[in-house]
Amino acid sequence: MELIGSTQTATYARPRTGHFLPAISTMASSYKNHYPHFALVQSANQPWRSNTFYRTVSTVPTLASISRTSPDLIKAKMNFYPSNRTALVTRYTPEDWYKSNQSNYRESESSRHSAERLRRDTARLIQDKEQLTRRSQETTNKNIGERINDIAFWRSELNHEIENMVGEISMLTDVKKRLERALAETEGPLQVAQECLYHREKRMSIDLVHDEVEKDLLKEVEVIKSCQERMRRHLDRANAQLASNRAAQHELERDINDKVTAHRIDDRCHQLRNTSDGISFYRGVERIDPSLSIPDSWAKFTDDNILRSQSERAASAKLRDEIEILLSSTSNEMWNQFNSVNVAFTNRMSETADAKNNLQAHLAKTLQEIFQTEMLIEALKKSIRDKESPLKVAQTRLEERTRRPNVELCRDNPHHRLVTEVREIEDTVQKLKERLRDAEHTLQTLVHTKVSLEHDLSVKANSLFIDQEKCMGMRKSFPSTPRLVGYT
Repeated sequence: MELIGSTQTATYARPRTGHFLPAISTMASSYKNHYPHFALVQSANQPWRSNTFYRTVSTVPTLASISRTSPDLIKAKMNFYPSNRTALVTRYTPEDWYKSNQSNYRESESSRHSAERLRRDTARLIQDKEQLTRRSQETTNKNIGERINDIAFWRSELNHEIENMVGEISMLTDVKKRLERALAETEGPLQVAQECLYHREKRMSIDLVHDEVEKDLLKEVEVIKSCQERMRRHLDRANAQLASNRAAQHELERDINDKVTAHRIDDRCHQLRNTSDGISFYRGVERIDPSLSIPDSWAKFTDDNILRSQSERAASAKLRDEIEILLSSTSNEMWNQFNSVNVAFTNRMSETADAKNNLQAHLAKTLQEIFQTEMLIEALKKSIRDKESPLKVAQTRLEERTRRPNVELCRDNPHHRLVTEVREIEDTVQKLKERLRDAEHTLQTLVHTKVSLEHDLSVKANSLFIDQEKCMGMRKSFPSTPRLVGYT
């Protein structure tokens, strides 16, 4: 049996509405029977009570049923069997009534005490949780602020390093362009040296010698080619270093872009408040961990990028210094060798000019001697011709005297003198002819010498023309020192 008006035992549950405390239900289902002994009393006294009455009113109507029943129907039921109402025995005793009241009092006091305790505990819990939530939010704000400061610090470091790297790339690019211009400038001197060697191959005869000029020219070609090879190697190194510098710069820029995005997100999170717009529930987000790093690895990643960039910048600066030294040394080497070749050319041209002057002097003397030898030959021939008449006279006399008769053919002094005269004249003619042959041979030798001298003069003139006009004319266009080190 369930009594009307009994209160339900208090239960605590998390509210589903915006209020913290649960609403107190007044529905009929919240009332329960807390006095089961009344049912036992009824069942014990039931045999001597009227079955008709208890069949009609077998249960006590609940609050719900009463509320659903119309007042007229309730009045009609209560007036059922009015003649037997006085004959019915009472249901409860005064002691039961008193106990029920006392139980209700105790139940009420216990419920109130429990409610008061609940209210005090709840107020303390609300205050503690409010403070905990506030402290936790303040700690989170502090951590986010510190994180923003860390990101700002690394951003400034990255910006500084990027500026340094951009400047280093610019300086290395300028040095590389200077090196390229210097390498292009060496083509002219190399071509000049090779042209000089080519032109000097056109020297003739004895002048086609492996002299100091040719040695210095060959050395100049080797020096220029060696300088070009070193320049090309450093140019390849500069290209590779520029690629490394740009790769390091790319890593720095990608890192700083990520940090700009992270700084913007953390700054927006740092400015969020409980009254901010755009906040919402994201159920289960705390169980998701998309992180790829920890603070140590995060800082180490940026520090490694900066260290790599600094290392590349140091290597780039060292390479720039090496290129500067290379440009200076190659310029000095090429200029020194150029001056050596020019000195050798000057000496050689001086020697050639001296030889040419000497040849011209000898040629003049030879021509004079040829003229005198020719005059001598003419004199010898005339002298030989002049001896023909005396010889004819002497021989004619001897021939005429052979016609003397008999004893008149005397070997007298005139005969001896005529014989001697003929022999002397013939001997003279013979000697004159020998001398004529010698003079003619000498003349041939002089003529041959003249031809040789003239040929040598032409050779020397050709060599002097090649060295002085062609070679030295081209070598006037040798680039200056600023151009050899890459300046325009």
